[in-house]
Parts: sequence; C-alpha cells; structure tokens
Amino acid sequence: MRAAPRAVDRRRPDSPEPPARPRRRRALAAGLAALLAGAGAVLAPTAASAAPQQPTDLARGGGHGGGHGGGRDVRQLRTWLADTYDSLDAMTDPDTGLVADNIGGDLDPATASAYTSPTNIGGYLWSTVVARDLGLMSRHEARARMTTTLETLEGLDRHDESGMFYNWYDPATGDRVDTWPDSGDPVEHFLSSVDNGWLAAALRVVASAEPRLADEATALYDSMHFGVYYNPEGRPDLGVGLIRGGFWDEEPSGCSVPGNYTGGATVYYTCHHYDTTVSETRIALYLGITDGEIPAEAYWGTYRTFPSTCDWSWQEQRPSGVTRSYDGVPVYEGVYHYDELALVPGWGGSMFEALMPDMLVPESEWAPRSWGVNHPLVVEAQKRHGLDEAGYGYWGFSPASNPHGGYAEYGVDVLGMRSDGYLSDGTTDVDLGFAGCREATNPDPEFGDGVVTPHAAFLGLEYDTRGVIDNLKNIARDLDGYGAGGFYDSVAVRSGVVAERYLSLDQSMIVAAIGNHLRDGLVRDYVVGPDMEQNLRPVLAQEVFSSAATPVAPVLTEPAPGSTVDAVTRLAGTGEPGAHLTVTGADGVVWCTADVDADGAWACDVATPPGAGVHALTLSTTNDAGVTVPGGAVTVTVRDAGGPGDPGGSAPGDVDPGVVQPGADDPAAGAAAPAGDERRRAGRPAVRWR
Repeated sequence: MRAAPRAVDRRRPDSPEPPARPRRRRALAAGLAALLAGAGAVLAPTAASAAPQQPTDLARGGGHGGGHGGGRDVRQLRTWLADTYDSLDAMTDPDTGLVADNIGGDLDPATASAYTSPTNIGGYLWSTVVARDLGLMSRHEARARMTTTLETLEGLDRHDESGMFYNWYDPATGDRVDTWPDSGDPVEHFLSSVDNGWLAAALRVVASAEPRLADEATALYDSMHFGVYYNPEGRPDLGVGLIRGGFWDEEPSGCSVPGNYTGGATVYYTCHHYDTTVSETRIALYLGITDGEIPAEAYWGTYRTFPSTCDWSWQEQRPSGVTRSYDGVPVYEGVYHYDELALVPGWGGSMFEALMPDMLVPESEWAPRSWGVNHPLVVEAQKRHGLDEAGYGYWGFSPASNPHGGYAEYGVDVLGMRSDGYLSDGTTDVDLGFAGCREATNPDPEFGDGVVTPHAAFLGLEYDTRGVIDNLKNIARDLDGYGAGGFYDSVAVRSGVVAERYLSLDQSMIVAAIGNHLRDGLVRDYVVGPDMEQNLRPVLAQEVFSSAATPVAPVLTEPAPGSTVDAVTRLAGTGEPGAHLTVTGADGVVWCTADVDADGAWACDVATPPGAGVHALTLSTTNDAGVTVPGGAVTVTVRDAGGPGDPGGSAPGDVDPGVVQPGADDPAAGAAAPAGDERRRAGRPAVRWR
C-alpha cells in the first residue's frame, strides 16, 4: 500500500476555520507580470538570469497567491462561487452523490444528463471541499455529501486489476452506461488515463481535507495504478516512455493495440499516446510519477513543441528554441511566437490544456523557470487574442458547449500545435506558414462570431486578477452570460447566442480557481503530500523553458564596453539560446557569426581583424522561426600599434576602410584619456565605448 496522501497540517473535523494562509507570491511570475507591464528584462537566457527574479508589488495577479484584490472583488468572487456550486448541487443525485455531466440553464433536475464521468465526480468532490472551506456549507454537511459519493465509488464496476474507473456511469444508479441515452448507440467501455487522473487527484483532496474520510479516500486512491497506462517504449528515439490515452478491456471496433504494461490480462490500448507537454493529460503522468509507478524520466518524453524542421512543417508554426538535457534525456525546448511573446504551446491552443493541472499541482511554484514563466504568458496571449487580434471585446477560450448546439473545441489557433487548431470562432483557421518550408496562406484573417468560455478566463485568475474579473463582469453584463447557476458555459460574442447550459467539469474548474485565489492555493495544498514533494517536485524544478515575455536582444560583452583594445580577434556576448548571431561592421562587412548556446552565450573569431580607429558594430540574431532581433548599436576602438614614425604605426592622415573617424560630430572626440594613454601622447583624442 502507498502512503496515504494526507496533509501534514490536518485539522480536527469540526475545528474552527483557520486564518487565511500567508500569501506566497511566486517570484518569477511576479517578475513576468512586471515584464508584461513594460519592464523589458530578459527571461532565462543564461544560467544567471534563469534564477527567479525578486517579487514586485503586484496586487493584481502575478502567480499563485499573487493578490486577492479589494473587498469588492472578494465579495464578487464569493457570489460567483455560491451560484456556481448551486449548479453542481442541482445536477448531483442525492442518493448516489454522483454529479451529472451537464444540466440545463434553469437548473431543472429533469434536464440533467443521464451520464457522468470520473472527471465530473472528482470535480464535485474538490468543489465540495472548497464550498465547505469558504463557508457555503457546514463541515457536517460537506462530510455527508462526500461520504455518499465515496460509498458509491466503492461499489462502482471498474477494471479489477488496475483499479481504474470506466468512463461513463449513470449518476442515478451508478451502473455503467451501456447505450447512449440520446441515440441508443452502444457504448464501448473505455478507461481513460486523464479522466482517472482527475478523480484520483480529487481523492487526494478528500483524504487531506476530511480526516474522517481519509481511510476511505486513500483506499480508493491506492487501488488505482497508473502504471497500466505507461508504455516504456513510447519514445524509442529518446529511450523513455509515454502514457497511452487509455484502454478498453474488450477489443473495440476501432484502432487498438493489445497488451498489458503491468503484465496482467490483455487490454486494448488506444493507438495514440499523450505526447505533448502542455496538456491537461499531464495530471495522470504527475500521479504516476508521484506513486512511483511511472519513472520520472517519462516527463522528458513529451514534446514541448515538435521539431523545427521541414519534416514537421505540418504543425501550426515554426518553433524556435534549444535542446537541453535533463537526467540524460535531450529535450528540445521549443516555443511558438505571438507578438513579442514566446511560449510553449498546447495541442489546440486552449486555456484548460495549459492551466487545468495548475489548479491541483503547484506548477508555477515548483517550476519557476518553466511553468512559472509560461502560465502567465498563456493568459496574456489569450487576452490579446480576444481583445486585440480578433477584436471580440472579451476573452477566454477552451472546449465547451457550442452556443448553436452540441460541443465544440475553442482556443487560440496560433497557440496550438495542431495544424487547424482549436478555432476561437469555430471557423477561422489562421495559417502563419512555416518559415523556410511553406508559405503562409492566412496570416491576418478577419474573425467571425467568437465564442468565449468563462471557465477558461477563471483559470487565469491568479495571473491577471484584475483582467479576469473585469472580463467576466463584462460577459455577464453585456452578453447576458450569467444565470441561476453562475456563468453559462459559453457565449457567441457577436450574435449574442448563449449556451444556456452548465457542464459540471467547467463549473468545478471555476470553483477550484476561486478557491485557490481566495485561499492562496487551497486545493493544491490538499493535493500535495510528502510523496509528491519527494518524487515529482525535483523533476519539475529542473526545467528551463525558452518562454519569454520580451525578445532577447543580442549583447556584446567582450571586449568590455568602454574599453579601448590593442586588437579585436574575438567577440563574445549573450543572446537568445539557439538563435544564429551575426556581427556586422559599418561598411556592411560581416565580422563573424555564431550560434547562441543553450546557456545564452556566444563567441566568434573575427576573420579579418580591424585596423586602428573607431568601429561601429551591429548585432542581430535570427531564430529558427525567422524572428530577427537587433541589438543596440555599439562601437569598439582599436588603438594604434605605435606613434607616428614607429614601425607599423599609422600616419595621422591614414584611414582604414570601414573605420569611423572621430570628428566634430563624434561625442567621443576630445574625450579625456587616462594618464599615460598612448593615443593622447600621439596627439589623438581618446574614444570610448558608447
């Protein structure tokens, strides 16, 4: 049996509510918010600058626990929380404690779906804990609700060997759903790795939050073995594995791969693996690593972006980046570009791909040089898309109910690796091309009837508190996007069509986001235990994404600025890791070129050392994505080899090609030189770096 994932600071069941935890501002996220506001610093190109920056005074967001706003905001969030939980309450069967997948906007129980999933059940459990801790119900009532749900879970039919739950159950009876209620089509019973991940994480919440239910929740958690999903040969090119999307215990009608990674009876795996890093599916990987059933090295097997070669030009845009090694595994740290932002994309470009795992695992805190940089950039990019690029006036895009019927995948197309992306208006496919491999076909389109999904905006609450709250108020006021159960699932902004429906998954994301914000990581604190601290945290802490809020300009550091040198045979400096650097003289002649290494350093030998005089230099880098970043103008002075008449010396009238001669319009002309300077003794003005 694994150690119970219980919080070390567990309280007595009926003890008074503790005071709010101290705010734990995340230094890197706070520094990034300052960058987005115009500070303009460079993020993590070198080992020194990769260290977390000092926190700034950002009362509105900036990472986990980064500010709760004023009292009016707190009251607003509590109102939204209460109404949102009402929708979950309305779609939960009181006899089984199982929440339906969705319900109509009027919260009539007759409109609730006749099916639910492990994710939905898990979301209801953590939402009940948040509702209790924020005063919406008594501890006794919350415990009674969770008891009912756990007792039903203990009796559900599931895969005996792995302990995994099937994907669809009847919330009224707990029976597996054999035929779809609407169509009557048969259901092929699937066991999803990600859906079981969300339920397992919720069981950790219950075990930590409610001591009287800790044994029951821990027993269920311990019975779930995520190693059943792990294919150790998923990335043979790297020698590490990946997790499968899930399996069936009977052969399905479509594609499947027979086997069993734990050596038991044959199951039938999905033909695909979960192979992208920015994905909600990483929750299953995290739990497998935490439990010791999936090796930590599997974290390095997923793609940050796909490779930046023409063989991979089907992906949305050409990434730039650099390869780093972690635990002996080479990882291409690629990023996509959006305006001046560089960030690691998801598969489709939705908010919940990037931020849903962050609700339960303190990614920004534990990984300040990767997730701590990327998460606020995702929020910023989604915001810019809605307000600026598409001009919707509102933002927040994730898969949700389609206002015109059914379900659809929404996102910011250019932030997803999938070539046709998740489209924010459902129709407009942006194509930026793939630098050097294929031309753009639709780089600057006009967007149509964009669909905003409020739960996606809520996920950004800790990173842009003011922006999120204002955006949601506008959706409620301008678009009639709010009902008896909180925000409706989605709204089409130009037609005004509202999906007057509530999805339990999306509602539980809202509850977790509000709980984390108002109580400084409330849900995360319940999920994290010593096992996760020991097995997962060190893995996340290693990584350095290539994400940045501002372009990384090339800088010359050798020769030192302000110095005058005898000769220039070698130049060195810093720049964007992985980019190609060029140094050019005033006459347009290239002095030297270099590739910037993984630590952001470059050096190159000057093919033809310049003669005496003042030389103006231009630096620039161009990355794989074709983005060119210029550096600041610099000059370097080469002193004479000797005075007039000295062998090898220059006469006063001699001029070398490409040399900038000091004169009346040169601010360096006439500058005082240090005592003993040979140029002063030769009658020439000293010229410094500028």
